[in-house]
Amino acid sequence: MRKSLLTITALFFFAILISNIISSCKKDIDIAGIQLLQQEIPDGFPQPVYNFEDNPLSKEGIELGRKLFYDTRLSADNQISCGSCHEQKAGFGTFEHDLSHGVFNSHTDRNAPVLFNLNWSTSFHWDGAFTSLKEEATQPILGHIEMGETFEGIKNKIKDDKEYQDLFKKVFNTSAIHPIYIVKALSQFTGSLVSANSKYDRVKKGTTTFTAQEESGYQIFKANCATCHPEPLFTDYSFRNIGLPIDHHLEDFGRMRVTGKKEDSLKFKVPTLRNTYISSNYMHDGRFGTLQQCISHYRTNVQAGPTLDPLLVNGITLTNTQSDNLLLFLRALTDSNFIQDPRLSKPQ
Repeated sequence: MRKSLLTITALFFFAILISNIISSCKKDIDIAGIQLLQQEIPDGFPQPVYNFEDNPLSKEGIELGRKLFYDTRLSADNQISCGSCHEQKAGFGTFEHDLSHGVFNSHTDRNAPVLFNLNWSTSFHWDGAFTSLKEEATQPILGHIEMGETFEGIKNKIKDDKEYQDLFKKVFNTSAIHPIYIVKALSQFTGSLVSANSKYDRVKKGTTTFTAQEESGYQIFKANCATCHPEPLFTDYSFRNIGLPIDHHLEDFGRMRVTGKKEDSLKFKVPTLRNTYISSNYMHDGRFGTLQQCISHYRTNVQAGPTLDPLLVNGITLTNTQSDNLLLFLRALTDSNFIQDPRLSKPQ
């Protein structure tokens, strides 16, 4: 089923490529009334991988994407939206659930990853199956468990919505609801989710200081965690086996599901640690409900195996006090403004 979905996605994006080539031949597209925006690149961040050259970022495009993101009509049962699994209060991850919910009271086989700072990533989802924001937006919509809908079905449900007609007209110069415009709008919204205003960031700017315990935790982080979670994005976007015992009910072998290579068995994408204090549950299958459980895993429960990351062969040695201070530093990576920003919330 997963291979079939990947094939459908590939065919869909081939159609998008042809559509873009045709569209590029039009020289007189009217963009009057559109407020074009500069891409946000926080101080200290590297240049992003994705720069919206093929999808000009605009105030109206983001607003259209936000409306689509929270619209349950994008799902087959009209109950699930993108925002159902990617909740703002959890850094646009799944809040306090292990496996994310899907259509018709189903569950997916993974915990939905957080959606912010995506423009710096070269691949998406826990196994890196998708390599663009447009693919990242398409797969859950078409996925038979996640949202289980078709673009034709979505079009039929929203085509008479006057607000959608006006927004599609403004952003894409047509009120017709084409699949490429749906995913482009979603990409503008998710690509605009930038989080870089935690206490850590303010410390770096010199406007505040860490407590003694937070500073201790920061030094512990740099000594033990920064190789896989380097600043300022707090992920290196690699795929690693961190020694989690496999869940034999899910039988999820991670990156190997994409590459077919045994050396990728049990490797999953390194998640960002930004906003991690408020984004429980943790790991690809949400098996840990608290950050303290995550830290305890690295201290005492790393399982040996042929693909285990060499950095974790001996686990991470920490005292209880060091563990507590590390947790306090991780809490300092919480961007409270981001998770409360009304511009990112469900439209009223």
